Amino acid sequence: MSHCLEEIHEAQVVAAGKAQGRWLRRFGPFAGSAMAAALLTACASLPEPASRTPSQALADTAGTRLGRALAPGQAQHPGQSVFYPLSSGPDALVARLALARGAERSLDLQYYIFDGDLTGKTLLAAVVAAADRGVRVRLLLDDLHLSGQDRELAAIDAHPNIEVRLFNPFANRSARWLEFATDFRRLDRRMHNKSMTADNQLTVVGGRNIGDPYFSASTATDFSDFDVLAGGPVVPQVSAVFDDYWNGAASYPVASLMPAPADAQAEVQALRTYLDEHAAEARGSDYARELLDSGMAQALEGGKVPAYWGQGSVIADQAVKVTLPPEDNSSHAIPKLVHLLDSAQRELALVSPYFVPNATAVDWLAGMARRGVRVGILTNSFAATDVSAVHAGYAPTRKALLAAGIQLYELKPSAYAEMAHEGHRSLISKSRASLHAKSYMVDRHLLFVGSLNLDPRSARLNTEMGVVVDNAALCTQLGAALDERLLDVAYKVMLEPDPAGGEPKLVWVTRDNGLLRTYDSEPDMSVFQHFGQGLLRLLPLQEEL
Repeated sequence: MSHCLEEIHEAQVVAAGKAQGRWLRRFGPFAGSAMAAALLTACASLPEPASRTPSQALADTAGTRLGRALAPGQAQHPGQSVFYPLSSGPDALVARLALARGAERSLDLQYYIFDGDLTGKTLLAAVVAAADRGVRVRLLLDDLHLSGQDRELAAIDAHPNIEVRLFNPFANRSARWLEFATDFRRLDRRMHNKSMTADNQLTVVGGRNIGDPYFSASTATDFSDFDVLAGGPVVPQVSAVFDDYWNGAASYPVASLMPAPADAQAEVQALRTYLDEHAAEARGSDYARELLDSGMAQALEGGKVPAYWGQGSVIADQAVKVTLPPEDNSSHAIPKLVHLLDSAQRELALVSPYFVPNATAVDWLAGMARRGVRVGILTNSFAATDVSAVHAGYAPTRKALLAAGIQLYELKPSAYAEMAHEGHRSLISKSRASLHAKSYMVDRHLLFVGSLNLDPRSARLNTEMGVVVDNAALCTQLGAALDERLLDVAYKVMLEPDPAGGEPKLVWVTRDNGLLRTYDSEPDMSVFQHFGQGLLRLLPLQEEL
């Protein structure tokens, strides 16, 4: 499974039979079943719900090390939560490692993708080490990207302090492609949430999956992403979302889906040995040195993590969303997010890698612009996106948005090269940039950070979550940083009048080496790719994007 795929985008790959395992390769690749065997097992069914035992986040954790560290600040800011932005990949990984190493009672992890690459194994090693210390670990993963990894999942689950559950899993573990073809309506609904919570005291929520592209450790694609580390009253809200999914009907214990290891103790020890070997090898890497030099690592070492205090809340889909018809929005997060965004009086800044507004959304944004709200949108350019079909769904809306007075920017694939002299880019990653952050800012004091894209798939099919931060200082800082370099890292899409009085045409304006440059055709798009985009726009994919 390519690191690049994210929304329906993956579903189409699986349906085409191209899905591959992405976890620990200790036991060799998935070999696949013969067609006859696949047909015989196509009718595999999921186990009865009685096989899952409910559990909840721990409530009495104020006396933990993390709880004691937060107590003085909470006493000074009663009822408020504390937030620390995680803009860089190394900072985001260091924060997660710090949670795993600081946990004393519990770790709850909920992820759409958890790769078995450099960063994935590094985090897994820290999680297993926490379990070895007696920390209760609950690991909830979407099953879409876990093809061929059952033995590894069973080994992790065999640890006495770790339980693994899979969300909306494939019943047929050996012929997933066939089940996808026969049960598409169910398997098309995925859990896109991303959170990691330690001791119900500190949490990381945002847009990052677990894998090298999300932490600036990849040499192929470097996802520009954003998370927040949070503490205070917002954390139990995140834990409540986790519990809803963990105990929901769509989450199945690994033990109910696959055979337990014949010798569980030996499998767990083999897992430890494998992760220890990885850790020893990784310590001497350039990326490990970059982690030690990261701003987050330095702040933690000096005990001076910058704190932004303010009201915090969670916006999340209910887990039951995947069992209800897509048109039933009673469990959806989107209406709550729209209500938040609609409160803008002066400025609305939207950052979404997959931005596919339907006609209603275009009219809504145009209405905001008409009432005087300055609306700015940053999404991926064609060359930066990892999903061509999404660009094909978005591109036809550009002229209507621009005609309504909305400012539209598209990230350049060379964005990190443009920022290198400012120290914003990983020294390790030599890859192209691709926007992956989902953050929405209202009047420079309200900020949503999470997994929710502004596209039909996030709205109707997948489950999503995020946190809302009310802090003007944080929003002003983030907004100013984006404004300062936006024209360097992105194309500003504009309408240019036709001198002959015809329809205005699109142009792309950017700044290269301090000089403005204008493109009168889509940058980095060949004639063949332009033709391909035209074909994609003819396909009935809108609701799947």
